[in-house]
Amino acid sequence: MTPHYDIEQVIPHRGMMRLIDRLLACDEESVSAQVRVPADALFGDALGVPAWMGVEYMAQTVAAWAGHRARGRGQEPSIGFLLGTRRYQAHTPRFDAGALLRVEARCELLGDNGLGMFACRILQDDAVLATANISVFEPPDAAAYLESGEG
Repeated sequence: MTPHYDIEQVIPHRGMMRLIDRLLACDEESVSAQVRVPADALFGDALGVPAWMGVEYMAQTVAAWAGHRARGRGQEPSIGFLLGTRRYQAHTPRFDAGALLRVEARCELLGDNGLGMFACRILQDDAVLATANISVFEPPDAAAYLESGEG
């Protein structure tokens, strides 16, 4: 399904902390987003960003999926948490400045308690540059969760 939301309508990240540029597609199980790697990235240099930044590209893509679903229910996107990653494999040491990347995530597991697991990958054209499984948590009330000291 073609998304009808601007990226800033579905994720809370702003300024230099917003690393994904555009929501390409989103449905009940999967999402894809676009990243144009900037030459002036916060965590990079004129050559690009280190490949470990792919984990955050993946996490923000999952946040876009969750935000898109929330908007579809007439709700505001909520804050979520990246809990960790498993089997992150990068086939390149960095993502080159100016590169146009597609980040894909597929929901493998989503519990009623807000815990989720997503299979993710980053592609440039048809070449897979990185893959991982990421674990996320979206509490029902993020503000109350943060105030409780559990986070």
